[in-house]
Amino acid sequence: MAAEDRPVVAELGRPETPEETAARKAETSRKHRANQTLLNLVVALVASLAIVVFLVVVVVRPAPAPSASIDYAAVAAEAQGATDEPLLAPVLPSGWSANDARFQTTEQVPTWYVGFITPGEQYIGLDQGIGANPTWQAALLDDAEQTGTVTIDGVDWVVYDQRGASDPGNFAYSLATTRGESTVLLHGTASDAEFELLAAAVAAEWEKN
Repeated sequence: MAAEDRPVVAELGRPETPEETAARKAETSRKHRANQTLLNLVVALVASLAIVVFLVVVVVRPAPAPSASIDYAAVAAEAQGATDEPLLAPVLPSGWSANDARFQTTEQVPTWYVGFITPGEQYIGLDQGIGANPTWQAALLDDAEQTGTVTIDGVDWVVYDQRGASDPGNFAYSLATTRGESTVLLHGTASDAEFELLAAAVAAEWEKN
């Protein structure tokens, strides 16, 4: 390269020498390699963090703790003072639990409610309306249409089967019966066999009273 074609070194006011040109190019290459190394380091660090986050969130995430079971018989005993009608606390085999139990007013009717979780991990709600009227039952069942009847351990129940509906929610299947001042609704997502077991337990409670 002719002297006039070589870059002028601003500090010296003259073209750079071949040695200076070689040094400049070497320094440029060094800076480029350093930048590439830093970029690669950042990319590797981000990838490592992404893997750690994935492992924490997906792989080692602890399973949620099971919901605490409610002693619905104890709650029923405490609430019994609010009514002369015996509140139902059916005795169920191992594998059944309750996640809610309360005595409240629903549609202006004193109502004892227990939410059961079945061995099949399905839901059945028990509503016992004291002195209930047709409006109470229609409201709780969302105006479901009767689809049949069934007798379980001597108790006649009206069946409301909405399992074929697009979104029946917790009222996919319901049973209703009345004895004395109590109207009892069983409703949920469980199998026929689990509904029948709970209905039989209700019948056994009535036999004791």
